[in-house]
Amino acid sequence: MKIILVGATGTIGKKVTATLENDHELVKVGSKSGDVQADITSSESIEAMYKQIGAFDALISTAGGAHFGPLANMTAADFQKGLNNKLLGQINLVLIGQHYIRPKGSFTLSSGILSDDPIRNGANLTTVNAAVNAFVRAAAIELENNVRINAVSPGLVEDSAAMLPDFPGHALAKMDVVVRAYLKSVLGAQTGQVYPAV
Repeated sequence: MKIILVGATGTIGKKVTATLENDHELVKVGSKSGDVQADITSSESIEAMYKQIGAFDALISTAGGAHFGPLANMTAADFQKGLNNKLLGQINLVLIGQHYIRPKGSFTLSSGILSDDPIRNGANLTTVNAAVNAFVRAAAIELENNVRINAVSPGLVEDSAAMLPDFPGHALAKMDVVVRAYLKSVLGAQTGQVYPAV
């Protein structure tokens, strides 16, 4: 399979890359590194990425930033960061990518545990993650040519253990569990699913 991995050099992306690259044609996409560079906050950049790569069988997004901070100090501009990046960025990967993906292909987006288990300072992430999940469920009933779409909703991964004090009571998600959720989405048959990886 020809698989595009957006966010290939990130914490999760690196592990997914290591698992897939020996058995598939993997196109690694990053904002500043990788085989192809793309800015997911720009629809023009996403379009250029797809034109450069051409037809593909699957896209995995492990990319997307959002604002993390107290609600009392949060501004509309702060909140917009997550909307433009993790939410609309990933949505645009699908809206534009649906015109380049091969029949029976798949999209796999990333949300996160905060969609269902909020913490202090995480209002932007909770909102964005929940919206990504909702988009996946809705898009699944409209994508044509048997194209599938799912989301992976990881907990705080063990490779990001330094953030654990911000996640009281949360357990670290093992990286192999998280990677298997991405594999299930890409190599499996389901669509419209949100796979928890905790």
